[in-house]
Amino acid sequence: MPQDDPHRATFLAILKQLNRAETENTADSPEQALELAELERRLAGFWAIEAGSARVPQALGLLLTNRMVAASADPEYSWQRQRTVAQRYHITPEGKKFLLENIERMDRVE
Repeated sequence: MPQDDPHRATFLAILKQLNRAETENTADSPEQALELAELERRLAGFWAIEAGSARVPQALGLLLTNRMVAASADPEYSWQRQRTVAQRYHITPEGKKFLLENIERMDRVE
């Protein structure tokens, strides 16, 4: 992944985390989506975040605006978290398409 574009790299890192959460958990569970604080913790060591070149809340906001991520605000108890979760984010079909296209592009040998 080119480190010259911290925003694009951060978008992809967020989408990867949301995709992972969806695929690792059972259908229609609150664990299929992540809260902002969870995303920030998972990406704390990511190069663009560490360097201060990108911020998770702003990147998440742009992904929401572009319909690559959707928000769920209905409070629901999470057995995994052992508490009720409210605002959480999940990847949309558009986000998956963007993620897959970029992964394929990065894997191509030119």
